[in-house]
Amino acid sequence: MNIDDDYDDSGNETSGDDVDFAIDGETSANRELQSYDDDYQYEVLSTDDIVQHMVDCIREVNSVVQIPSTTTRILLNYFNWDKEKLMERFFDGNQDDLFKEAHVINPCKKLTIVAKPKMSRKVLGTEECDICFMVHPPSQMTGLECGHRFCYQCWNEYLTTKIMEEGVGQTIACAAHNCPILVDDETAMRLLQDPRVKLKYQHLITNSFVECNRLLRWCPSPDCTYAIKVAYVDSKPVGCRCGHVFCFMCGENWHDPVKCQLLKKWIKKCDDDSETSNWIAANTKECPKCNATIEKDGGCNHMVCKNQNCKADFCWVCLGPWEPHGSSWYNCNRYDEDEAKAARDAQEKSRAALQRYLFYCNRYMNHMQSLKFEHKLYAAVKDKMEEMQQHNMSWIEVQFLKKAVDILCECRQTLMYTYVFAYYLKKNNQSVIFEENQKDLERATELLSEYLRET
Repeated sequence: MNIDDDYDDSGNETSGDDVDFAIDGETSANRELQSYDDDYQYEVLSTDDIVQHMVDCIREVNSVVQIPSTTTRILLNYFNWDKEKLMERFFDGNQDDLFKEAHVINPCKKLTIVAKPKMSRKVLGTEECDICFMVHPPSQMTGLECGHRFCYQCWNEYLTTKIMEEGVGQTIACAAHNCPILVDDETAMRLLQDPRVKLKYQHLITNSFVECNRLLRWCPSPDCTYAIKVAYVDSKPVGCRCGHVFCFMCGENWHDPVKCQLLKKWIKKCDDDSETSNWIAANTKECPKCNATIEKDGGCNHMVCKNQNCKADFCWVCLGPWEPHGSSWYNCNRYDEDEAKAARDAQEKSRAALQRYLFYCNRYMNHMQSLKFEHKLYAAVKDKMEEMQQHNMSWIEVQFLKKAVDILCECRQTLMYTYVFAYYLKKNNQSVIFEENQKDLERATELLSEYLRET
């Protein structure tokens, strides 16, 4: 079938479970590979599994580069968790430039950096915090390897603001003005006082890890905290433990037979056009010169395009130039003129394209609405299954009802996307076969829906 084959990747959302950033944690047990599509295997990861996966990546790199774990995490984040790219740059490039670009102190040289606390002139043996300008004992002051020291309370408030209000986790810089050195994980967790802020910080780090890794994707179902891990990226269905099935490539509900890029174009078109298309079709025409949409606001047939680059004068009835109409301002008598006919043909072509879009859009929306109603059948079917079990039928024997609703929902979803596919499909012999198959599936789906509602 002749249809656009382009498709692309997209991003995803966040997680919600508590996590443990113990870098020396034990390796998690092997997880079982799953497959919604026979040739596409994947793993469903909990938040703890994701953290362990992140820890394994850090440990693997550390075994080679031999630097602190928190520094390794910052470097990996700088390279979007590409281990090979990091190690290639670490050994083949200038390490000082690498650490400078990643905004961390070279751990091999940090021992040579001597912090110079700002001693208070008021009380000898105390330090002044450059944020609150209060004098504190040295034991209440702390800082990063860059040497900038502030009191614990100011650090806590600074980090809390960055995390809770700005949503920054993996790239929090030193609190000193214009200092680019990043706060490492151990320091952040040590200085934060509120457990909720610590949890948010952990979520931000974990989410960054998933979003940077093209082989990982959060389940898009609301409030779901699982992620999917694959061996390679493809437009294939994956099923989460929460029951949601989606396309790993684009993150949308599984949309066979339409490809990701075409679905993306369709969704944008629906968002842009659907609300106004019917009104435009009934109440407007296009300027025959610039195709701008024109609404008639009076009885006169003499129209002047308001487009400043056009300003064409034309007749509302025949869409031809106004000048030859003479004084016939309220009665167009040039309907069959060649020039007016060409304008009308262009108008009709535009209207036909709109009507074609509305044809497929209405059926797409109808099946989407029907799918929402079909999901409500689960409750009714559950009651019916319990009733049947009270009449000497086993639990296994009544499972066919739930299976029927599952199949009905799958059919509805497939039908919904067949209309997107058909909209972009060029007319040929294969498209005729496709439409016949679509009609057969639609007939069977409606029949099954009717049977289940009568059950």
